[in-house]
Amino acid sequence: MPITRKLGGKDVNPIGLGCMNVSWAYAAPPPPEESAKLLNLALDLGYGHLDTARLYGGGKNEELIGEALKGRRSEFFLASKMGLIADGQRRYVDCKPETIKAEVEKSLKALQTDHIDLYYMHRRDFTVPIEESAGAMGELIREGKISGYGLSEMSADTLRKAHAACPVTAVQTEYSLWTRNPELGVLQACGDLGVALVAFSPLARGVLANGVREPAALEEKDLRRTHPRFNGENWPKNLALVDAFNAIAEREGVLPAQLSLAWVLSRGDHVHVIPGTTNRQHLADNIARADWRPSDATLAELDALINQRTVSGPRYPAAMQATMDTEEFA
Repeated sequence: MPITRKLGGKDVNPIGLGCMNVSWAYAAPPPPEESAKLLNLALDLGYGHLDTARLYGGGKNEELIGEALKGRRSEFFLASKMGLIADGQRRYVDCKPETIKAEVEKSLKALQTDHIDLYYMHRRDFTVPIEESAGAMGELIREGKISGYGLSEMSADTLRKAHAACPVTAVQTEYSLWTRNPELGVLQACGDLGVALVAFSPLARGVLANGVREPAALEEKDLRRTHPRFNGENWPKNLALVDAFNAIAEREGVLPAQLSLAWVLSRGDHVHVIPGTTNRQHLADNIARADWRPSDATLAELDALINQRTVSGPRYPAAMQATMDTEEFA
């Protein structure tokens, strides 16, 4: 019997698939036909939670999922996001109620479905009271267009305000050994409120899957090139942590990615992870040990090795960080 956890009232494997990579952000995306095969393989392997967003490829990621999996819609829990909009070089946040209602129609059409299981606000819109945005999501729930809604990269305070207006299904936020911000409030608040925490980049953007050795070798448009932790000053210090982490994984008889995912999942029964990949072997590896848990001693060892005090550099460039509503370490 595969391990499951509750998400939106449904039992799903806590290891889901973040679909961004197959359309946008890191390496050049695979041809659509290869991506379609990857998505179908994910379902065959037992992934039951797929996560996309309107932002990814300007809707192309949603269209890919819609076309590739239209005959298998009943087999997976579908999450998408709205509100973070790219218009040429300009990027902005818009979670006004009227925008939420317009964007969901675009997503439903692209995804070739009549409902989305979990629909997130991708970022906090500081020009709109969160209660108003939550109210619009509540209307979509009553209309049957979405089953539940979520918040992405938002604080515990914002979560409580939104939840009071309309119960929140999930908070999606970056969480891994090297990004520990949820421990400042969101992790606990989700547990207290019965809200799922969905961790994106649980493999530290590939770093804790032994996927980055030399940032200079990353493709020119890879977003990680702009992130401070990968620059010439910080990366050598972070790579030393990676080497120590990899040694622990070898000792435990698992792959680094499997050890990293297991650590995140150990943080609470309400925690889910959505690693992304375009590699079929990595896809299989990430879910292969979903039921494995390290010992408490190993978890504590990892906790002490990689944390907010030992990692060098902030997680985002200053301009991007300014758009976040998440708690930050002093």
